[in-house]
Order: sequence, then structure tokens, then C-alpha cells
Amino acid sequence: MAGAVEPVEIRTAAGVLAVHEFGAGVPTVLWHGHWVDGSSWGYVLPALLPGRRLLVVDAPGWGRSGRLESGAGPTELVDAADRVAEDLAPGTPVDWVGVGWGGRIGLELAARFPRRVRSVIAAMADPGPMPDEERRAVLRILRRLRIVGPVGAVGRAIVADQLSPASGTEPQTVGSILDALLLAGRMRAAASVLRFDVRRPDVTGLLPRLTAPLLLVAGDATSPCRPTARPPQRHLRPSRG
Repeated sequence: MAGAVEPVEIRTAAGVLAVHEFGAGVPTVLWHGHWVDGSSWGYVLPALLPGRRLLVVDAPGWGRSGRLESGAGPTELVDAADRVAEDLAPGTPVDWVGVGWGGRIGLELAARFPRRVRSVIAAMADPGPMPDEERRAVLRILRRLRIVGPVGAVGRAIVADQLSPASGTEPQTVGSILDALLLAGRMRAAASVLRFDVRRPDVTGLLPRLTAPLLLVAGDATSPCRPTARPPQRHLRPSRG
């Protein structure tokens, strides 16, 4: 996110969040997935900017944000998201775009605070718990990450978990993941992934409560969130224009 001004810092129950602002127009919150920070949106910002005020969040413990507060869990993260929207877009519903845990936070925010959210796009954000096979694979990565950091085979395993084979050969894309992990630190990164991804709660039951338009974006056959894992079609809310 080269050229951005200093981020706005917002104190929340989950920690001090850094929010990077770009453009003007409809307030749109971007919350990244695991293993990366807000800089991961850099490639798509030019396409999203027209007509929008982008609020790019660094999750607690990642990027320019402060450390995750001890004891903070999914509820505190949703409260933090609500605080971001309240402080930076008071009285105006936001469009929410999230990847992974960022998508799940958006789902919970829209369910708990429906007046705060105009629409939700949740990419690679399986609302169910992590499948057993995936959990075992991620736990193996986390054990090694705590010891040696995101280097060598550990770094390659994380990149393979996040990217398609084609994207995994792009130096800039790979570098953005490894840079985010190095900035977060191996212990904080591992703790965050364990708490909010490996042990994530099942939020499928919230979907029928959503009133905002919702788009769930699944991946291909190499993705943890495959098209076959999508929720029933009745949970998808059409836009009202």
C-alpha cells in the first residue's frame, strides 16, 4: 500500500487497530485473511477505489496494529469491527469485504449489527468449523512456525496453503505473505491462526439472520473452501439494488 498516509488507530477490546484509508465515496471495510495483513489488498485497491472510501484494516497482531489483547476472542473481534465502522463511518452502513476470518467477522457483524452493514462479500470464508484433515495440516505448520519462523519448508507450506500453484510462483505475491509473517512475528502469527482459524466457531446458524445482501465466494478444488462446501442456496441474499 505504497503512498498511503499514516493509518488511523482505533482502540478496541481486541487491541489497537490500524486502519488505512483510501479514496472517497461509499465506506467499504476490507479485512484480510490469515497469514497476511492489510497490505495483501494492494493488488486490487485500484479496481476497488472508484466511488469508494476504502478502510483497510490490519487485524490485531498483524501489520501496523497493536498486539491482540489477552483473552480476546471472536466476540471481541466483531465488537472491534463494529467500532471501526462506528468511528470511521458514523451513521452510514458499510460494505464489508473479507477473506477467511475477515469474511467470518463480516458475517457475524451483519448478524449482530444489521444496521451497520449494507452488504457482505466473504471470500474463502467457510462459516463452519475447520475440517479435521485441514486442522491437522495447519497444526503441523504451526508447530514448525513457532520454532523456526516462516523460512524454508515452513514458508513454502504456508504459501502453498494460501496460493494456487500459479500464484505461488509470483515473487511479489509470495513476498507479501512472508513479509506479513515476519512483521507479525512467529509466535503472534501462530497464536492468531490457532485461536481464530483452527478453533473457529461454527457461524452457519447466523446466515438465516442476515438481512444485508451476501455473496460467499468459494475457491477451486485446491482451496480449503471448495464450491462443494458452500451453504444452502437459501442463505444467499440477493441485492435490493
